[in-house]
Amino acid sequence: MKKTMTISVLAASVALGLGVSGAAFAAKVPAGVQLAAKQELIRNNGSEAESLDPALAESVGANNIARDLFEGLTATDADGKVVPGVAESWKQTDPTTWVFKLRKNAKWSDGSSVTADDFVYGIRRFLDPKTASPYATTYGIFLINGKEAAEGKKPLTDVGVKATDKYTLEIKTPYPVAFMPELVSNTQLGPAPKQAIEKFGKDWTKPGKLVGNGAFVLKEWLVNSKLIIEKSATYWDKGNVQLTKVTYLPIEDGFADVKMFQSGENEWVYQLPPGTYAKYKAELPKDIRNAPMLGLRYYGLNAKDPMMKDIRVRKALSMVIDRDILSSKITADGQVPAYSVVVRGTAGSDVTSYDWAKWPMAQRVAEAKKLLAAAGVQPGAKIKFTYNTSEYHKKMAIFAASEWKSKLGLNTDMENMEFKVLLKKRHDGDYQIARNGWVADYNDATTFLALVQCGNDQNDNGNCNPKAEELIKQGSQSQDAAKRKQLLTQATKMIMDDYPMIPLLQYTVPRLVKSYVGGYSTKNPMDRYRNKDLYIIKH
Repeated sequence: MKKTMTISVLAASVALGLGVSGAAFAAKVPAGVQLAAKQELIRNNGSEAESLDPALAESVGANNIARDLFEGLTATDADGKVVPGVAESWKQTDPTTWVFKLRKNAKWSDGSSVTADDFVYGIRRFLDPKTASPYATTYGIFLINGKEAAEGKKPLTDVGVKATDKYTLEIKTPYPVAFMPELVSNTQLGPAPKQAIEKFGKDWTKPGKLVGNGAFVLKEWLVNSKLIIEKSATYWDKGNVQLTKVTYLPIEDGFADVKMFQSGENEWVYQLPPGTYAKYKAELPKDIRNAPMLGLRYYGLNAKDPMMKDIRVRKALSMVIDRDILSSKITADGQVPAYSVVVRGTAGSDVTSYDWAKWPMAQRVAEAKKLLAAAGVQPGAKIKFTYNTSEYHKKMAIFAASEWKSKLGLNTDMENMEFKVLLKKRHDGDYQIARNGWVADYNDATTFLALVQCGNDQNDNGNCNPKAEELIKQGSQSQDAAKRKQLLTQATKMIMDDYPMIPLLQYTVPRLVKSYVGGYSTKNPMDRYRNKDLYIIKH
């Protein structure tokens, strides 16, 4: 989770054979700042976590908690920069080999040492088809035989991860992966507590049983109510962790979220409801926070659905949504229109678009009507839109439905549900059009291309373009950065011309955070805030 500049600096240091190392990077309290006696925080997480198992955590909310309970080889700080985690240094010894030196004082919450074998076990378990991780092939492609192992085609012992000694981990990649230090900040590629997992089975993530190696331990989890974590007594960097207790709330309703913030029951609004940013910026100027993100709001189109499998229908639906009005009038919080799966600021690919994006809307509508007529879809036809319960998503969905109705004569049936249910429906292909969104897991085009690649775990659209797949493969194997970028851009354009999705907006993060919450940065492009980097200022 770092910016392009950080990747460039990191790549340069690796090229020079310098490697990377560093001390603790946590809760930097500026000189003169007085800390509150009570270091406790209540923050809304936007939804209920579907799992606390790092291998199974898929949503932003679940991964927020996972990063507090577990720590990978590296981590990202409040500004989104890569910092040491369990690994205190690393270097690229050849184009396809990375070596990570682990700190010897890293402990599990049961007091035992974190070793290289724990990473080997964790990564193999993550890729094991029996685990059924929704990220297995997404990250597996970056390890030798990782994707093949995730698909059950090769044994897990063939995966390119090895403990060369108790505190040294070697990772081998099928092609050069310059962003590996950032990639391994994701806890899916972190260690796993073998003893606890074997002892408790699926119950190992419950309070009193979960063994983690992060800055916090799980204290309480009341589903659909709250989840409480407390500062770990065994964490290697506990001396730099200020917060002693954090309560995560699973509130999906933005207005309820704000009400709790105003009443003091919540100190961190997950996201402001659409159209309210200007109001709260004026009313609560000290608490308002907003920043652009490497993230995409989009609607998935099920390519296996009888109506959506026709590219003319998919193209028509995308053409008539006025992203400028959606951005300026509906969400009104700084998000910018998007016409590609890859958003601005992403390394490894240029942002593509459609020729029709510059057409007058009347011309777009006329063309869309021709496309629907040619596909045999008549005015009055029904389409089904599925989204998770949230005022934000509802307001966007109503706007899209009105665009399809007023411009194309289509009627939209809207179905809302809890986020966990939506996740399953999307994965099962049980939808026609579905609300979706993606926040980059690392700063490279491949994190977004995962959403539209053939057979990827994160591709719920069911699309597949073999020619584009070959271009992505060629790009990935190229050691020429410019050539790689050209090939990935070409592949992106080719895939988007198939209309597997309707890209809508590039994320911003409009929220309210109490002014006394220190350590919050607006320079974080992936919106990942570890609680170890935060603190409560005396107020």
